[in-house]
Amino acid sequence: MTPLNTTATLPAAHRKRILVTGGAGFLGSHLCETLLGAGHDVLCVDNFYTGSKTNLLHLLDNPYFELLRHDVTFPLYVEADEIYNLACPASPVHYQVDPVQTTKTSVHGAINMLGLAKRLRAPILQASTSEVYGDPAVHPQTEDYWGHANPIGPRACYDEGKRCAETLFFDYHRQHGLGIKVARIFNTYGPRMHPNDGRVVSNFIVQALQGQPITLYGDGEQTRSFCFVDDLIAGLVALMHTAPEITGPVNLGNPVEFTIRELAELVIELTGSRSRLEFAPLPTDDPRQRQPDITRAREHLGWEPRVDLREGLARTITYFESLLSG
Repeated sequence: MTPLNTTATLPAAHRKRILVTGGAGFLGSHLCETLLGAGHDVLCVDNFYTGSKTNLLHLLDNPYFELLRHDVTFPLYVEADEIYNLACPASPVHYQVDPVQTTKTSVHGAINMLGLAKRLRAPILQASTSEVYGDPAVHPQTEDYWGHANPIGPRACYDEGKRCAETLFFDYHRQHGLGIKVARIFNTYGPRMHPNDGRVVSNFIVQALQGQPITLYGDGEQTRSFCFVDDLIAGLVALMHTAPEITGPVNLGNPVEFTIRELAELVIELTGSRSRLEFAPLPTDDPRQRQPDITRAREHLGWEPRVDLREGLARTITYFESLLSG
């Protein structure tokens, strides 16, 4: 990510106290950095199940940054002007280890953060996911599509947990008049991804850099759309700052679609690796297609991705080269 001035300040009247749950994670750390760069006070909350203090080391000396170890499945009593709720493991490798806790994080976490937002009368943004669409029967996916998810499969702890969290957000909005924002995040990649999180971009880069076979599941013809982290964070901030009546859900992702095989071949090219492709059985309920329709984001947020896959992968590869050589 482009280095930011993380010591910027705003006049006191314009500076906000912003709570970011899951702030030590991949997306959360970039969001904290961006908000600090804009001159705000940031309270980062994380239980460090998948997040890492390493992602935040460059922020710890900032007087406007505060870090709190806390699990959002328990109530939190703090003060804030805005809340971004990003807390939840997001890769199958992590969220399937303890599926009950994953569901609790999405559901209990949403209840606790919504309760806090209600008390504070603070706007709150939910980091939802394209996984609410399941294995979609509609392509590309629009926000008015209700999805095709398996409620009893091994991915349901995440998929249905996020779907329930969206329900809670909209019920708090209707019942209590709470200001909400719901972002449906599609595949995002970039520096600070965990090297062992099981996501396809990090998997392929690590395997290529280490000269290992690159593992493709199924025939490799399933598709995904990959959004660079800088673009995604810009979308989250834009959504939070749009007019209150724009609640979402809003798809945030890159609408340019690639097959997984195309991704693997591009990673091999950019790393100069001699890795070969290796095929394995497709995991249960793994979606065959994933592509966002971002018409709503373009029209209401003036947002669309700017970093293409080749450029974003090159920057991500540089990060992993440094990480693996350290």
